[in-house]
Amino acid sequence: NTLKGHDDYVNSVVFSSDGTKIASGSVDKTVRIWDVRSDDKTIRIWDVRSGQCENILKGHDCAVNSVVFSTDRMKIASGSHDCTIRIWDVRSGQCENILKGHGESVNSVAFSTDGTKRDQDNVKIASGSKDCIIRIWDVGSGQCESTLKGHEGAVKSVVFSSDGTKIASGSVDKTDDKTIRIWDVRSGQCENT
Repeated sequence: NTLKGHDDYVNSVVFSSDGTKIASGSVDKTVRIWDVRSDDKTIRIWDVRSGQCENILKGHDCAVNSVVFSTDRMKIASGSHDCTIRIWDVRSGQCENILKGHGESVNSVAFSTDGTKRDQDNVKIASGSKDCIIRIWDVGSGQCESTLKGHEGAVKSVVFSSDGTKIASGSVDKTDDKTIRIWDVRSGQCENT
C-alpha cells in the first residue's frame, strides 16, 4: 500500500503503539496521521480501521524531520528544521506546546516510555539536533531539564531505553564523529561511546 498526500519529501514515519495509526513528517512542514489500511494512497494522520485521514497538523515553519507517538498514543511530538519541537494532541490536532532551545535543525525526537504510567508528570521528550546537542524536555511544563553535550557532529537519532533511564544517541557529519553515545538521564553524563 502506498500512502500519498504530502507535497514534498517524507522525512519520518512512526506507528502508534497499537499499530492502528501512522504519523508522518515532511519537508512540506506538515505532520499527517494515517490509517494503516488506507486505500486512498495518501500520507496523513489516519485511522487504521476506517482508512480515513484524521488530521493534518500544521504549524512548523520549515521541514518536519521527525515524528513520534507518546506511549499512550494521545500525543505526537515533531521536530523540525525550524529548530523547534511541537507537542500535538492527537484527537484535536491542536499544538499544545512549542519547545524552543536548539540552535539548529531538530533531527530526532523520542518520548520516554513511561507515558502509560499513572504519573504523567514524568513523561519526557529527548531531542537531537544539528547543533550537536541533546535536550531532555518535561512534557507537562515544556521546560528543558537537561542539555547533553559531547557529540562533535549533528545528532541524527535519539531513543530512550525501555525503562526511561538511558538515552542512546547517534551522530554523523562534518567532524566524522559517527558515534553512538549512551547517556544517563538523571545525571546527564555520557556513560559510554
